[in-house]
This record gives sequence, C-alpha cells and structure tokens, in this order.
Amino acid sequence: MRRQFSILLLACLQIGFAQSRTENFLAPADSLDTARRNTVIITEAVIAAGSLAALSQMWYDDYEKSDFHFINDNAQWLQMDKAGHVYSSYHLGRFGYDALAWSGVGERDRLIYGSTLGFVFLSGIEVLDGFSSEWGASVGDIGANAAGTALFVSQQLLWKEQRIIPKFSFHTTPYASARPEVLGDTPSEQLFKDYNGQTYWLSGNVHSFFKGSKVPKWLNLAIGYGAEGMITGEDRLVNTVFLPEKERFRQFYLSIDVDLSRIETKSHLLKTVFSIFNTVKIPAPALEINTKGITKFYAVYF
Repeated sequence: MRRQFSILLLACLQIGFAQSRTENFLAPADSLDTARRNTVIITEAVIAAGSLAALSQMWYDDYEKSDFHFINDNAQWLQMDKAGHVYSSYHLGRFGYDALAWSGVGERDRLIYGSTLGFVFLSGIEVLDGFSSEWGASVGDIGANAAGTALFVSQQLLWKEQRIIPKFSFHTTPYASARPEVLGDTPSEQLFKDYNGQTYWLSGNVHSFFKGSKVPKWLNLAIGYGAEGMITGEDRLVNTVFLPEKERFRQFYLSIDVDLSRIETKSHLLKTVFSIFNTVKIPAPALEINTKGITKFYAVYF
C-alpha cells in the first residue's frame, strides 16, 4: 500500500513539475527574449516556406504554368470565399502578434512584423495562383487579406484590444453530395470546401463597448453571414443527379457568443487553449434573415 501511495505521489509530483514547466514556457517574456524571438521567426519562416512548397508540388504541379496574371472572381460563391480570406488573414496575424508578444517584442514591431503574417502568407498563395493557367491571382482575395489584417491592426491602434473578432462555424449540407469532387466527399473536406455550410461571424464584445455595465465580460453579440444554393462558383447549373436548391441566396444571422480570451484565469496553458478556440463561434440560439424573404429561429445553430 505504501509502495502504491509512493508511486501515486511521485506521479502527481511529475505532473505538477510538467505543468509548472509548461506554465513557465507559455508565460510571455517581460522584456525582449532574443532566443524566443529568433525561434518564432525561424519557426514561422520554415512553416510558411514548407507550406508553400508543399502546395506548389501537390496542387499546382498538376496544372500548366502560365505568365503571371490577375483574375476577377469577386462574383463567385456569393463572396463566401472572400469572407474566409478576411477570417484567415485576421487570425494568422493575431497568432503572429501573440507569438512576438510571447517573445517580449515591443508593440510597434508586433504590429509591423507579427500582425501582417496573414497578409504576407496568403499573398504568397496568390502568387502561386497567378502563375497557374487554371487560376490567377485574385484582386478580391488580396483585398480581403488586407481587410483582415486591417481589422486587427486598427483595433490595436484604436482600443489596445480586440473588441470585434471574426469567427467561424460549420454544419454539413446536402449540397456536397451534388458535387463531392468540388464541395468535398467527407465531412473534413466539406469543412473547407462546402461554402453552403460555412458561416462567418463578427463577434463583438458587449462589455468592452459599455465599460460601466454589469454585462459579463465574456458575453459577445455576433452577426453572421452565410449563403446556400451553390454547387458552382458562378450562378450556373451543372449536370447533376441531385440538386437540393436551385436558387442561390444569402443568409444573415444574429446570435450570442463567448469571448474565451476574456475568461479570467491565471493559467497560461488555459489562456493558450482559449486563444486557439476563440476562432470558433460557439453553438447558440440564432435568428436568420435571408434574401428569399424567410426568417428562421434556431434553438441551437452550428
């Protein structure tokens, strides 16, 4: 019995030490930590270069190359893809900013070199698109990337905090079965490809706009945008056996949300977890108004 107790005590101590090391590692530096800063820069450079190289080999090599050119695809997918670019650019920039904050880098350099990470990386993908005969660099995508970065930077400059956060939610739809090669064959593929099931939100923190109120600091009000009826980028039909909805329409949502970053905790591990999951809109009651003139209420909307 004593042996078992000793083993249990040793295991608890090891867990405690591991948690302590994790907490110390995740705690932001009080001043510039050159080793951390260099680690962040090298890691981001390696991941970005590796990702672009992998994309070039696995995706673009299957299509003919061309001279660099631009395209105008702003009318496609009812701009759901553009909303995705705003979302991605914002959060990549936020992660870049936070990584430099962890390194003790000053605010000015965090905004210049950290928050622009999303715009720089996604613009690299546009360059690959520009040299592909199948696609082309999208002016609209570049503009959406810039908008996502501007949304983050402007809030830091104006309020020194992020009061409005882009978020994402998803549910599967029957549209994917109409063109699984385009919209995804599995739920994991549909998460990225089926625009019909995606919803992009602007989640605003109520307390930050009304500092003296008794509203919980974590409570957000979210406005969402979605669209359905799309199995092609443009408004045209393709040969298909099953088409759930022939009319393309936009959806606008109003819902409540939670800003996980405003949940008070001294644990840097929890803060990191909250930061990661703060990219996703929590399932909650929602009101939908769409361009078909229909209003719907959802007890829980994903």
